[in-house]
Amino acid sequence: MDKKKLKRWTITRKTILFILLAILTAYCLLQIPVLEKIIYPYPHRDIIEKYAVQYGVDPLLVVAVIREESKFLPQSESHKGAKGLMQLMPSTAQSISESIGDKTFSDNDLLSPEKNIQYGTWYLASLQKVFANNTTLVIAAYNGGRGHVQEWIKTGQIDPKNIRQQDIPFKETRDYVDRVLKSYQKYITLYGK
Repeated sequence: MDKKKLKRWTITRKTILFILLAILTAYCLLQIPVLEKIIYPYPHRDIIEKYAVQYGVDPLLVVAVIREESKFLPQSESHKGAKGLMQLMPSTAQSISESIGDKTFSDNDLLSPEKNIQYGTWYLASLQKVFANNTTLVIAAYNGGRGHVQEWIKTGQIDPKNIRQQDIPFKETRDYVDRVLKSYQKYITLYGK
């Protein structure tokens, strides 16, 4: 090998080694709970826990849903019109307001963390009742719609007693369930009692 090739090879090896060490260091740092809490924060904790207790939902599931729905940005709005932290559709929120007797609700309330978390948590609780507290089905229904999940069960596409994520017919919902369940497990590890 001539000197130029040897020099290039040495620089390449050093660069690769540096990149591998940087990746390893980043991975090790991310295993430290304090640093993981930066990636998995728990904003609006008081509000989340207030409504989680009121409606009988695990607050860590609520925060996992919020993380995946809006990345904690209360002014979020999807291209389909879902709004706020928990990305509720105005029509769903209107139905929830009627169910809980909130006569003052307007669509702009969905941009309020308090109202959005209240309604989103109530909705998760209602899905828990429909799907017998099966977390995978609840998350799938939150994203893909209660009616679709009921149809998948009715037609045998998914077995509620032995649900496998890969059996969820909608790819978007399948991927969403995977993300929320991973976040949920991380929140349990970081914030569980």
